[in-house]
Amino acid sequence: MNMNEGDDLTGVEISYYFICKTKLWLFHHNIQLEREHENVKIGKQIHEDRYPRVKKEVGIRNKMKLDFVEKRDQLYIHEVKKSNKMEKSHLFQMYFYLDYLQDHGVDVKGELHYPELNKKKEVELDEEKRKELNKVKEEIQEIVSDEMPELEKKRICKKCAYQEFCFAAEG
Repeated sequence: MNMNEGDDLTGVEISYYFICKTKLWLFHHNIQLEREHENVKIGKQIHEDRYPRVKKEVGIRNKMKLDFVEKRDQLYIHEVKKSNKMEKSHLFQMYFYLDYLQDHGVDVKGELHYPELNKKKEVELDEEKRKELNKVKEEIQEIVSDEMPELEKKRICKKCAYQEFCFAAEG
């Protein structure tokens, strides 16, 4: 993948790739329904309640909104998640953030937090994960540059902000 290919992608889109290709396509095309969704509100409240002293949502360009940043022995970026059920999507979102920051000269590690489970996981980006991430970016570019993917009904659809949009015709 050349340096500019995938530059318009965001961490959220990387995450959605592992959750639902239709949701990814809709989000990329500015059909964004999450802001008022109950699960998103719950996640934000968990973040507020469990980490009240940290500066929240550090934005970097339009690519990422980090939940918080911390300096220890080195710089750490943090993502707070409600559950670890979608951990692969969380990991690749973090790889995307680490890749972007490291490509811009920042020595950084990541940490995923699952406060409801009282768990956290340190995340580092190695060459193998970077190659996997680049393959994911290429596949996302193919998905978003084509027509909307076929709807695929999954168990997670019931809790999705896009559920009504996708399946309203089913009555």
